[in-house]
Amino acid sequence: MTMDIQTDWRYSEEKMELRQQALRVLLNRFGHWLEDGVPKYSSQSIYECAHDWVSQGNVNTAGIVKYYLAYYANV
Repeated sequence: MTMDIQTDWRYSEEKMELRQQALRVLLNRFGHWLEDGVPKYSSQSIYECAHDWVSQGNVNTAGIVKYYLAYYANV
């Protein structure tokens, strides 16, 4: 089964804007933390969280920080 980005609701203009907002929130909150000069939180976990957040049908970023801490922070 192939995915068609033009018809997949997760990639609509509205959802892409939400994904951008989610990334902004997560990167501002977790993107600058270092431990011994190494990022504490991986970029991959931040991007995966933003993608999953949008894919689950969320309509705004309220709660995404708690969601990240619960499911992605220790990956």
